[in-house]
Amino acid sequence: MHEPADREHREAPGTGIPAQRLWVSLPGDLARRFRPHAGNLGKEILRAIQREVPEYAKPLEGAFGAVIIKAIGEAVIGSIDSIDGRPSTQDNWGELFRDLGRGVQKGGGSLDSLQASYRVGGQAAWRYVAGWGQRTGMPIPLLCVCAEAIFAVIEEISSYSVEGYTVAQTSAAGALERRRRRLLELLLATPPSSPQGIADAADAAGWRLPEWVNAVALAPPGEQQADELPPAGLPADVLVDLESTQPCVVSPDPESDLRQLRPALPGWHLAVGPRVRPADTATSLKWACRTLRLARRGVIDARPVADSAEHLSTVWLMHDDFLLAELTRRALGPMTGLTTKQREKLGETLLAWLEWAGSTPEIAKTLRIHPQTVRYRVHQLTELFGDRLHDPAARLDIQLALHAHRLRGTWPPAA
Repeated sequence: MHEPADREHREAPGTGIPAQRLWVSLPGDLARRFRPHAGNLGKEILRAIQREVPEYAKPLEGAFGAVIIKAIGEAVIGSIDSIDGRPSTQDNWGELFRDLGRGVQKGGGSLDSLQASYRVGGQAAWRYVAGWGQRTGMPIPLLCVCAEAIFAVIEEISSYSVEGYTVAQTSAAGALERRRRRLLELLLATPPSSPQGIADAADAAGWRLPEWVNAVALAPPGEQQADELPPAGLPADVLVDLESTQPCVVSPDPESDLRQLRPALPGWHLAVGPRVRPADTATSLKWACRTLRLARRGVIDARPVADSAEHLSTVWLMHDDFLLAELTRRALGPMTGLTTKQREKLGETLLAWLEWAGSTPEIAKTLRIHPQTVRYRVHQLTELFGDRLHDPAARLDIQLALHAHRLRGTWPPAA
């Protein structure tokens, strides 16, 4: 065996196996004797791949699969040609098989099927060469070198295609992510984007535009920054933004998506906004954010997720400080001259009286005081508020003001 010093020795990527060195170590007349069998070798590779790789099982003349099979055949045959110094295509393998990998990815093909076709093609080539070698009396050591050389070639071209496929996949994922980010920006725009603009952006992002959506506001646990965590494991149908000052997702099916969001974002705080049309997504996020803030303050129950739909009145009452101050001044004005202790006792009695529709036993049970004490306080309240306690609109204002102050922890209310 020989190993010409003037030949370039290429290492198979990732293996350290000198694929070309194995070929040129074989006797020079081997390729000349095998050359008439090249056509049959190609056909055998074709039949094996079509038989064993489902994605390439159909007739492939003119299809991309045929290009793959032809390239594998040429790689093996070209390697054999290099034994006797014929011009080899090995120098072009890198770009050729990277292109194949890119083409499979762009065409929606499977990387597993592509690699399987290489593996099956290599096995078919080896079976053919081994059979030919045995028939022609090739020594066993030479057959072993042929086997090692064939599989080194297959590993090398497979590595190139994986590289091409991965680069194309990364590029496509980046472009798709940019389009999805643009779609999310349109959905959250204020004033709202046009429905047609949203529809076009959804189509470009490959996102099926639903009839209804919910925005989900997110907050990372503790001091952790949102952009430190990758969105791995998040549902495929949600639009995600973990990098802005207000992380969020937009979900067409929150009931289903939340089952994946919670384990994918362990320790995060989540609040779901109201269900809205896509053009009103910004409104849903606004109320989701308000709900999230209240949940983090402990004003509303956030286990396991705070849903604004279950706390609408609370979120509303906690929203506007100015309106609450005005409502308090108008609705609770009669309590202005009372001491803090008097406002506390009469305020809690008045709220219980409104909540229990004047039922003395229930009020007494709720406040843990004697029924006679309830009657005494209600008499005081009647003197303070007079006919307001019999006016439905006034009663509603009073109850809202008292309830809001209890939620906020600003008790007793200062009128």
